[in-house]
Amino acid sequence: MNAHDARAIRNVALVGHSGAGKTTLTEALLFVSGALTRMGKIGEGNTVSDHDPEEIRRGISVSMSLAPIEWQGVKINILDTPGYADFIGDVHGAIRASDACLFVVSAVDGVEVQTEAAWELAAEAGLPRAIVINKLDRERASFERTLEDLVRAFGTQVAPIQLPIGEEHDLAGLVDLLSRKAYRYGTATTGAEEAWPEDLVAKAEPYRERLADAVAETDDALLEKYLDQGELSEEEIVRGVKAGLAQAKVAPVLVAAADRHLGVDRLASFVADAFPSPAERAPVTVRTKGDEERERACDPAGPLTALVFKTVSDPYVGRINLFRVWSGTLRPDSSVFNATKNTEERVGQVFTMRGKDHENVPEVPAGDIGAVAKLSHTTTGDTLSVKSDPVTLPSIALPEPLLAVAIAPKTKGDEDKLSTAIARIQEEDPTLHVERSPETHETVLYGMGEAHIDTMVERMKRKFGVEVVTSPAHVPYKETFKTKVQAMGRHVKQSGGHGQYAIAYIEVEPLPRGTGFEYVDKIFGGSIPNQFIPSVEKGVVKTMHEGVVTRNPMVDVRVTLYDGKFHPVDSSDMAFQIAGSLALKEAAAKAGIALLEPIVKVEVFTPESYMGDIIGDLNAKRGRILGMESSGGGKQVIRALAPQSELTRYAIDLRSMTHGRATFAMAFDHYEEVPSHLAEKIIAAARREGGEG
Repeated sequence: MNAHDARAIRNVALVGHSGAGKTTLTEALLFVSGALTRMGKIGEGNTVSDHDPEEIRRGISVSMSLAPIEWQGVKINILDTPGYADFIGDVHGAIRASDACLFVVSAVDGVEVQTEAAWELAAEAGLPRAIVINKLDRERASFERTLEDLVRAFGTQVAPIQLPIGEEHDLAGLVDLLSRKAYRYGTATTGAEEAWPEDLVAKAEPYRERLADAVAETDDALLEKYLDQGELSEEEIVRGVKAGLAQAKVAPVLVAAADRHLGVDRLASFVADAFPSPAERAPVTVRTKGDEERERACDPAGPLTALVFKTVSDPYVGRINLFRVWSGTLRPDSSVFNATKNTEERVGQVFTMRGKDHENVPEVPAGDIGAVAKLSHTTTGDTLSVKSDPVTLPSIALPEPLLAVAIAPKTKGDEDKLSTAIARIQEEDPTLHVERSPETHETVLYGMGEAHIDTMVERMKRKFGVEVVTSPAHVPYKETFKTKVQAMGRHVKQSGGHGQYAIAYIEVEPLPRGTGFEYVDKIFGGSIPNQFIPSVEKGVVKTMHEGVVTRNPMVDVRVTLYDGKFHPVDSSDMAFQIAGSLALKEAAAKAGIALLEPIVKVEVFTPESYMGDIIGDLNAKRGRILGMESSGGGKQVIRALAPQSELTRYAIDLRSMTHGRATFAMAFDHYEEVPSHLAEKIIAAARREGGEG
């Protein structure tokens, strides 16, 4: 594929809910444009976009895929994105790399939740939006019902520019409201042009009026003429649709039945003709090393500025980075400077990708999307620049993963392989977080949902040969004392030979939450020699770290060593460590242990209609509502405190309760004592797990 001028490039993110037909539409665009000789099918597992074995097995897209086509002298870079909520991270990346969004909506199911989520992201980015109503040949398909659904969800900017001829099994073609032409489809990949069918004129005119209304509202001069004369010319409507689309004031609606490639050629023509090119975008803002802001225009002769928006880890090729060039030109066999990581990278071949297939290109100029393999340090969100003038673009804002599972290698010898696999998987999907919990000593994997975690676990096995065992992540409980108490630790063994002798008297008292641990030495008169006083502390600290009742660490206590006994020969550092440990255990048995649980601060962003359900659910989860307020965009924010143990599956619960329309953020706040009836259950479970009962 040859290099194209920025004016002849269209970067389009294909977004929408899972099952709307984005992958099939991508396949149809590839086929109609001549890039494919045969259309693949999702059911047969042979589509260009869904080439990953996990995508084939599940029948859904789990990662973004690039599929460029050429149409009427224009290169269209299609970014086919997943429509399942667990994989929304790739939607963020695609929107960042694109100049417009094409929303695919099923004529059977209408506007679904991920369509709304993607619309919000595109609106935040200020991207032009167009809509294609797909699957019009299916049973229960309805253009009018779906259009009403779209207007209800996204407002009067939604304006049809095409109507279907027939519906369901009788779908025969489409009517173009701009040109007043009809296009009928048989077995050919392109529609046969003809005059408006007489029986559709009455139906089409009201839609054309609606289109004129939407166009007139985008321009004061057009609105004045429309109000004076009651109509706009065809040229004015066409010009107004293009201008309104570019300004994100009009969302044109087209029609299609992608698996029959009906309407696909008209869609490609509309994208090539009306969608904005990279050259029409405002300059991007970059930040210099000195933290100054500058603007970079879409100029192939300018200094290189490229953003990596997707990384693929291939076990054979290595790391592949997909990037969008905002300024300059990236060429093969050259050096680039990763301004984010402050390191130089050597570029070998530069290519484009069509699904998993690579096609070398002579260069990737400003406005275009390309790929490069085997960069040593570059990952998603990095800016590629020039060493003499390094600048960075804002990184890609990604949602926070909040579903946690503990993972461990299935085979004990696989620890090193697991850490390598995790690092590579995180390069592919930055919405995946992995951390080692210092409290529970588990490796905890945070994902967007169960499907996300299952897919990543399967990918580690398939790509990197590491099988992992998953389990619910333990809640990091902590222990503390209920009351002040005194106790003795006695470790005496004198059965011939060198014995062991140490006796320590301690006083233990609880401290306020968050105070930590205090050790006080009140030994007088040499009852314990100075060199053994720290030994008692070591024994106490070791036992506190291991926990006495639940194997969770002990916190917020003051231990005072006030007396003891020693033997001039048999006493030792180890003997006094053991005595300190025994003393703390005896004190715990006397005073009783209070179990502390982490309390998290939760912010739930939700449509108002779900507020009652969410508040009721949080109350049932022992939550305390702190307040509610409007967050804009028709959403409310609910702030609450709740035990972490009650929210381990909240990512799933909230999605189910609100059909995916609410989101939340969560952060640790403080520790509180667990209610006694729940503490007993937790302690009993810990003993069973430890093999004590």
